Amino acid sequence: MGEVLALLSALLFGTTHFLNGLVARRVDSAAVALIGQVGGTVLVLVVAPLFIAPQVSGGALAWGALSGIGSGIGVGFLYRGMTRGRFSVVVPLSDVAAVALPVLVGVALLGDRPAVLAWCGIAVAPPALWFLSRSGRDERGGTVSGARDGLVAGVGFALQFIALAQADTDAGLWPLAASRIASVLTLLPLIVRRPARVRMPAGFVYGCLGVGALGTTAMALYVLATREQLMSLVVVLTALYPAIPVLLGVTVLRERLTRAQGFGLACAAAAIGLISLA
Repeated sequence: MGEVLALLSALLFGTTHFLNGLVARRVDSAAVALIGQVGGTVLVLVVAPLFIAPQVSGGALAWGALSGIGSGIGVGFLYRGMTRGRFSVVVPLSDVAAVALPVLVGVALLGDRPAVLAWCGIAVAPPALWFLSRSGRDERGGTVSGARDGLVAGVGFALQFIALAQADTDAGLWPLAASRIASVLTLLPLIVRRPARVRMPAGFVYGCLGVGALGTTAMALYVLATREQLMSLVVVLTALYPAIPVLLGVTVLRERLTRAQGFGLACAAAAIGLISLA
């Protein structure tokens, strides 16, 4: 069941990124990210009281808040990296770091012991993410600074995954609520410095809010998955979400699939199969 929840989370994450990418073609991407986080925060604050939470401890909320800080850092540095460096460097680096670090933490510190087949799936995942995330375009320079931002973004996303998985299950969805609030507060300084770029038509605002709610649903599924399966395996499956924008780009936008993306999709399918069979 944990694998299914993780894959559903990846599906929603990928759809969220695809829709955000479409909106970001028309308005500022950082504003899209912030408004999306606000939409997700509103959703979880409405839904959280409906779930049983026997004990909402300060520790659980702290883990949630730490996760949100990681999310805000990840989003902020990802968008900064994409404006300063090459997409084909920044995005793959952030994706690979986001999956590699939680696996290392899970095995080294949390006692995760994946089966041999699962290890094979884990090994295939980073190449899948690297090739799926490469745009194939020859963007402008700034490789070094962009790579640095991509790595910091990956560390932020890894922190998001690791911290949220540590929250006590008795706290229900309240750690996720703390995560979304902390994420908004972390992203806010990035937007305040350029308020003129935040303005957008009302239709785009509503769209961003809806997409943000979809992203928060993906995070909720991730949390549920970590309660059923090892965090290291759940993170790998969830992090394969870049396959979804690629598939949607091919089927909806009629984009051409590059050889690198095709290889990435094959690696992603292999990773899913190996982990599911373990």
